[in-house]
Amino acid sequence: MKTLRLALIALLSLAWFLPAQAQDSRMYNTVKTKLAEGRQVVGGTVDTPDPDIYCAMANSGFDFIWIEMQHSSLNYTDVARMIWACRDAPAVPFIRIPDATEGDIQKATDIGALGLIVPMVDTAEKMEQTVHFAKYPPEGRRSQGGGQYGRLWGSDYRQTWNDNLMVIAMVETLIGVEASAEIAGVDGVDAVFVASGDLGSFSGMRQGEEGYEELVEKIKGATGAAGKYIGGPSAWMQTREGYQFFQGPSTGSLIRIGTRISLEEADPCRFLPSGATPVAGENPCP
Repeated sequence: MKTLRLALIALLSLAWFLPAQAQDSRMYNTVKTKLAEGRQVVGGTVDTPDPDIYCAMANSGFDFIWIEMQHSSLNYTDVARMIWACRDAPAVPFIRIPDATEGDIQKATDIGALGLIVPMVDTAEKMEQTVHFAKYPPEGRRSQGGGQYGRLWGSDYRQTWNDNLMVIAMVETLIGVEASAEIAGVDGVDAVFVASGDLGSFSGMRQGEEGYEELVEKIKGATGAAGKYIGGPSAWMQTREGYQFFQGPSTGSLIRIGTRISLEEADPCRFLPSGATPVAGENPCP
């Protein structure tokens, strides 16, 4: 009787386990699903700890929020509060981590980021390390730990995480350009981002110059050959073909743009010299 009881328990356990493994993973990373559908995605850049500003950005129409931790004073407590404050917003949280360390990756994922943007990638090894630290076993060595990730993304987070994670490598240097094929070829890397400004800084060239454009095309070609998505600044959305993943303006830039538009709508002459005409046929500015 005892043997039969143990056998039944084993069968029931197996019956519970198999459906969980057989079913398709639940997708809640909407950026990843949109890209798979062939759509472009753009994220607004946030570098301030104010949850109200984060919520305004996350509910404004962006696909994701590029939370800037490389070039800001934001800490993980700040960012955890921001993400939690707008946990139901349509824009999902991505973090540009300071570097691909195990500690940074663990903290960023524990507080609920669905995407990791890795700066200053010069080697494939750096991205292999990122994927290794970010994914749960057997694909990586992420520790379960604690954090708010489960309350954000559901009780099946552990089982669905490896499919929902998105990893983006930023190529900024000439060394990175030379290694772009190997970087893009790393399993678990979803996209390669052309860091347009830093590429100009490191190369000493400007956009439009032949040498600069050759660097950009080398990254794009290597990324496409690896079957990965290519990203760049949002200014490239309408000017360059083949790009899918974009970094949008920062909160400061959007405030300046919004203020100017609002003032021009209220007073079309505000930024025009006296005697100019806002619209053909209208009275000139006083």
